[in-house]
Amino acid sequence: MRTLHEIRTFPPAIRLLLINQFGVNTGFYLLIPYLAVHLGEDLGMSAAVVGIVLGVRNLSQQGLFLIGGSAADRLGARGVVITGCAVRTVGFALFALGDGLAVLLAASVLSGLAGALFNPAVRTYLAQEAGGRKAEAFALFNVFATTGALVGPLLGSVLLLVDFRASALTAAGIFALLTVAQALVLPARPVPPSTGGVLADWREVVGNRAFLAFSLAMVGMFTLENQLYLLLPDGVRRATGWDGAAGLVFLVGTLANLALQLRLTRALKEHRARAVGAGLALMGLAFLPPMLVSGAAPHLWHAVPVLAGVLLLYVGIMVAQPFVMELVPGFGRPELTGTYFGIFYMVSGIAAAVGNTVVGWAMDAGDERGTAWLPWAFCVLCGLASAAGVTWLRRLGALPARAVTVGAVA
Repeated sequence: MRTLHEIRTFPPAIRLLLINQFGVNTGFYLLIPYLAVHLGEDLGMSAAVVGIVLGVRNLSQQGLFLIGGSAADRLGARGVVITGCAVRTVGFALFALGDGLAVLLAASVLSGLAGALFNPAVRTYLAQEAGGRKAEAFALFNVFATTGALVGPLLGSVLLLVDFRASALTAAGIFALLTVAQALVLPARPVPPSTGGVLADWREVVGNRAFLAFSLAMVGMFTLENQLYLLLPDGVRRATGWDGAAGLVFLVGTLANLALQLRLTRALKEHRARAVGAGLALMGLAFLPPMLVSGAAPHLWHAVPVLAGVLLLYVGIMVAQPFVMELVPGFGRPELTGTYFGIFYMVSGIAAAVGNTVVGWAMDAGDERGTAWLPWAFCVLCGLASAAGVTWLRRLGALPARAVTVGAVA
């Protein structure tokens, strides 16, 4: 009930952005987790070709975040958000309508480009509209995102009983509805005139050493957050011997977000910099309980330490993430909020890809050498290293002293 009350205190634009994020994650996760199976089993593609299609989608998104962020600054976040959702509508529809490699690659490029456009633009718009309440707005954003990540796979598994095309068309339909809703509800804001070129903007942001150091320190957050889709589902399946146990990861996260996110954000708002470091440390320590049962014979009760780790990881994310999103615009001029988010997410995307590769290697090495604890230990060290990095920056005074209010232009 408190979450609903908090939502009502925000203007309609922010409420729509929250619903938008729920829809974005629902549409994304009802399709993408099942794409590899469709390409390999339904279309008979080799593992190499499947990897190319999936890699192109990821590369298109991670490599173009900077473009999306700059577009939000120069063209206005509203238009970029709408364009991104429209482009993803087309991309997901192509997954349903085409079986040829050329069509599938085009669909991958478009769906990745769409994410590169609306991800930094949505956060820019949210920061502009929320003013001095950015932490609360991003906390609610996290709640809606996590809930969509739970609903999406559940809906996708039901639609797959029909066929993959039903899933793809449903996902495309969700993004089409979001596109129309944004065009009708999101208010247009005048965009301040730019004083220099795009390259000058990029040089200014890249030249901000404090911001770059903060972005690199956040590598641990994004690497560990990605283990909600790799190491932790695999860990709970191995611990219990039950494939369906993976769904408990997202169920625990959704329930925890609904119950705790706003309470934690409110309680820690006056200690945002310390909260980021503490949250990262919690995220790292979350991998200790599952490590205790790694390599043990499957048993239903072994789900307890793994899910305890999942809960601790979500709590760490809830503690750190809203304040991370709040701090990012504070490193520079309000006119470059989109560019700062774009570079921040480009760095995080590269970090997540490298981190997942290392975790995947550690999982394979653990199986081959009988050291099942290896990937868990890496994640512990990754989280603690990031926490130490943020704490070091805070003690140097390199973090924004307070959140900068990014005012919406009337």
